[in-house]
Amino acid sequence: MSRSLAEDVTARARQSPDAPALLFGHTGEQVVTYGELAGAADRIRAELGSRYPDRQRPLALRAPKSPVALATVLACLREGRPLLLASTELGRDLLSELVARSGCQAVLGVDDGALTHSSAAAAPDTAPALPPGTSLLLTTSGSTGIPKLVPLGKDGIDAFTAWAGSAFALGAGTRVLNFAPLNFDLTLLDIWATLRHGGSVVPVDQDRSVDPGYLRRLLESTRPHVVQAVPMFFRLLTEAGTGWVFPSVRELLLTGDHVPRTVRAGLARLFPAARLHNVYGCTETNDSMIHTLAAHEAADRDVLPLGSPLPGVVVEVVADGDVLRGAGTGELLVSTPFQTTGYLGEPGAEDRFTVRGGRTWYRTGDLVTRSDSGELALVGRTDSQVKVRGVRINLEEVERVLQGHADVAEAAVVAVPHPDSGAALHAFVRRTDDAVTGLQLRSYCAAKVNRAAIPAAFHLLTDPLPIGPTGKVSRRLLLKRIA
Repeated sequence: MSRSLAEDVTARARQSPDAPALLFGHTGEQVVTYGELAGAADRIRAELGSRYPDRQRPLALRAPKSPVALATVLACLREGRPLLLASTELGRDLLSELVARSGCQAVLGVDDGALTHSSAAAAPDTAPALPPGTSLLLTTSGSTGIPKLVPLGKDGIDAFTAWAGSAFALGAGTRVLNFAPLNFDLTLLDIWATLRHGGSVVPVDQDRSVDPGYLRRLLESTRPHVVQAVPMFFRLLTEAGTGWVFPSVRELLLTGDHVPRTVRAGLARLFPAARLHNVYGCTETNDSMIHTLAAHEAADRDVLPLGSPLPGVVVEVVADGDVLRGAGTGELLVSTPFQTTGYLGEPGAEDRFTVRGGRTWYRTGDLVTRSDSGELALVGRTDSQVKVRGVRINLEEVERVLQGHADVAEAAVVAVPHPDSGAALHAFVRRTDDAVTGLQLRSYCAAKVNRAAIPAAFHLLTDPLPIGPTGKVSRRLLLKRIA
């Protein structure tokens, strides 16, 4: 019988206690060995056991990445304690809501290198029971309301980290950059798959994650072999300087959202020795599909294919309630060995998970097209479609057109109600050339999209577009800028 993630990390600490597990600090100078990480986890496990004897009721952890925070997660994994990983961006009231809904008995934090404890509100009698085997509780982004609670089972986490370790050779001596915050599902690869297979994690300081100078120093000093990050990370590096090169990177994973072609075009210069992978997944399912590509494909294609399903993953495209068997457009449904069985205590969301043929399918809400050859490509979100003068428009398609302009660094499109047309599109554009005008961008769009999809207004910016806690552009904040 194979060992679990936590058992493998513990075994590595016994076998190679002096091997580097974590490289913290501005240049990776603070080394935490496997022995030190496992020892800290043992002490925290004993502390939690004396304070919280009920190991079935979850705890919550709200803390930035640190040796103590990671040791706390490891302690809970080893003890079989369900743990809610809460974003440090959550406000007090929203955190309290999630803690109460999940029935957490306390909120843990880290202050000055020590674990802190805050009493949680008494769990309501109606707090839903966790699915058997729940290991971690993640949350969705909450872009359309209160974040949903996503319980992930031990078996799914073990299966995913086992796959990731072999897929990207995350063995001893391999250094992996961790850009995502601790509460993101991306850390299952960056941190936990890496530690399971004996590699070294290079965590990015979230307070400095948008500082390209810091990122450059960290990459140059730690020389990671594997980098996985959201588009913002790659945009920061490609825009910062033409002389930057990071030859140590051999695996480059693009994930989290569509990476504009203008950004992808600079990746071969920055990472000349890297294989590129376009990775698709959701918090609810973890990674589902992957497409490995050459540098010229990254620079030349407007939209990258989603690629092939991971081992054990099955995908379908559904349109008007029917499964598409040929070319067409529809919503992507996935079934993976790594996914949650459903949201925790989320009435009205049951239709996102359906059981057919002995499998649980997750409706991703992503619109995809399938070509005659079977290649899948992401079109946008089902909830990013609006009607303008009776014509259905996908906002993300308009954004991709604008991002294809040679002098556009970033673009986002939002829709506001309009009494005549139903909706008016507003484009927010950050230019690389101040000479580019809204009229020129309008003409550029007119040659590439339906007339109804041409934005009614162009807002030309010099600062980066506002982002939310997931690192994606916040349309909610952009809407507030429209008078």
